[in-house]
Amino acid sequence: MDRTSPLGAFLKARRARLSPDDVGLPRYGDRRRVPGLRREEVALLAGVSAGYYTRLEQGRQANASPEVLDALARALHLTTAERDHLRDLSSTPGHRTRAATPGGAETVSADLRTLLTTMGLVPALVVGRRNDVLAWNRSCHALLAAHLDFTAPDDPGTRPNLTRLVFLDAPTRALYRDWPAKARAVVGNLRILTARNPGDALLADLITELRVLSREFTAFWDAHPVAPCGRDVYDLVHPAVGELTVTQQTFDVPKSRRNPARPRRRPSRLSTRSVPVPEPDPAGRETTPGGARTVTRAPPGATSKARKAKELVSEGVEKEVPSWPCREQR
Repeated sequence: MDRTSPLGAFLKARRARLSPDDVGLPRYGDRRRVPGLRREEVALLAGVSAGYYTRLEQGRQANASPEVLDALARALHLTTAERDHLRDLSSTPGHRTRAATPGGAETVSADLRTLLTTMGLVPALVVGRRNDVLAWNRSCHALLAAHLDFTAPDDPGTRPNLTRLVFLDAPTRALYRDWPAKARAVVGNLRILTARNPGDALLADLITELRVLSREFTAFWDAHPVAPCGRDVYDLVHPAVGELTVTQQTFDVPKSRRNPARPRRRPSRLSTRSVPVPEPDPAGRETTPGGARTVTRAPPGATSKARKAKELVSEGVEKEVPSWPCREQR
């Protein structure tokens, strides 16, 4: 019986995307029962027996040495992120790129909340190990989720989940001009989170929920993308401001000094969004500052879009923002 493990599922997905031509193997006829490489071909390229590789992919092989994992990574043309993911999926603790994250409640320190507030015009949020929003500032709330209650992250029972929002929340879906690219990136990051937190029941429940409620999530999940959350650029269509290009930067936030007797937890992630606000040139044409890293104030006499951005992000964010259409997670 095939008891495919997470490691086996990843190996299967990766060999499916390669053809014999991609790896320099001859074709013996055009009739292939499965897409991509056969198990025997992967085993040949990695220098292991076909039986061993089959047991590994089917979950009947308990572990693999670092040398075998490296050989498989080369055979399957894995990226650096995918190589790390392969090791994280290994059932042998010593092979992991980092220790699995212990459970426990996720909180945001007072210092980090102060930092979010002082960032002011820079949209920023703190994300937990399941892509739950633990905290955000007013600018981020206005940019990404003005249709939600600003205080929602304060209650663990109502915290927005970025993955759930992207797949099940219609306003969030409408926000991204290239929604499939955003959805794939979110699933790629979720794959990394699940590999690093293999025993997290709530994370497993989230994936089960999304597989039931979203065919698109299921398709992306089964393709097994791996995409670490770092720097990304997205084009947004904001209901109040219009079209915006947003640069996302994500950083791990280290924990404060801890008691050596207490287990180390994976740091929260601080994510910022940089929104260049257009400014008019002397001739009156609208321009966008190149490489902008923060939300800039629109000067007097700027275009309508710039004035709206200023009202939305700098002043008020207390000013009510029109809601998106009705319902559908980073």
